[in-house]
Amino acid sequence: MLSLLASAAPARALVDATSSGGASDTPATLVGAGDIASCASSADSKTAAIVKSIAGTVFTAGDNVYPDGSRANYRNCYKPSWGQFKSRTQPVPGNHDYYKHPGAKAYFAYFGSRAGPSGLGYYAYDAGAWRIYALNSELAPSSAAYGAQYTWLQDDLAANPHQCTLAIWHRPAFSTGPHGNSARMTPFFQLLYDNGAEMIINGHDHMYERYAPIDLIGTADPTNGIREFVVGTGGASLYRYKTTDPNVEVRNNTTHGVLRLDLSATGYTWQFLPAAGGSFTDSGSGTCH
Repeated sequence: MLSLLASAAPARALVDATSSGGASDTPATLVGAGDIASCASSADSKTAAIVKSIAGTVFTAGDNVYPDGSRANYRNCYKPSWGQFKSRTQPVPGNHDYYKHPGAKAYFAYFGSRAGPSGLGYYAYDAGAWRIYALNSELAPSSAAYGAQYTWLQDDLAANPHQCTLAIWHRPAFSTGPHGNSARMTPFFQLLYDNGAEMIINGHDHMYERYAPIDLIGTADPTNGIREFVVGTGGASLYRYKTTDPNVEVRNNTTHGVLRLDLSATGYTWQFLPAAGGSFTDSGSGTCH
């Protein structure tokens, strides 16, 4: 893996999906989830009702529509609920966006420039004082595209140093759900850790989990660790737990909802907001490294 990344050709520069004129000290709000829309469920409409009430940038953590990322499913299933926020959404793709549709063509066609350069699935943007990385966990680790994404992230972290950084992609490095831990993005987790990132947000397992700050091997690291959130609660059917992990501070698999992040120049607060009919909540705060 490391030899592949070391020899990867430099990635071409990517233009930010949104231009903020550079980082500022103005507070910013992000709200979103992964594993969202299905014509067989109304839960995505319930989570969309929460998002509608919150100003700010909407993120997705992949698997935006089910059962697959076809044009018809984006039109008929995603658009009526979360599609109303398209003009302020910064998405990432998941495995269902690629399922049956190599290259996730409908995903890129639907979101257009909001998804970054077509076909790549990774880009960066500023939200207040924060640098946000939207990454593509669906690129095969043996591919040149995977190595190019790593090189691009490495270069952007060096070119755009921020005290506060977070990344969003689909497959979590750590999860107690049925999909479990994924090594797919291990080099990216390490690179973000080495550069002092605060948070990683994922989906894939349809539940909510908040981890204590951890390092690459899943050891608690309250000083330099990354806090991971699994937020696969956007509307798709929820999963049972498969394992346990001592670093999971809070988890819930009975409640659809969204994660709200309020970002300041030196820290952040989080809130899990339940969809109508749910009572589970979670909240807290942290400071940037």
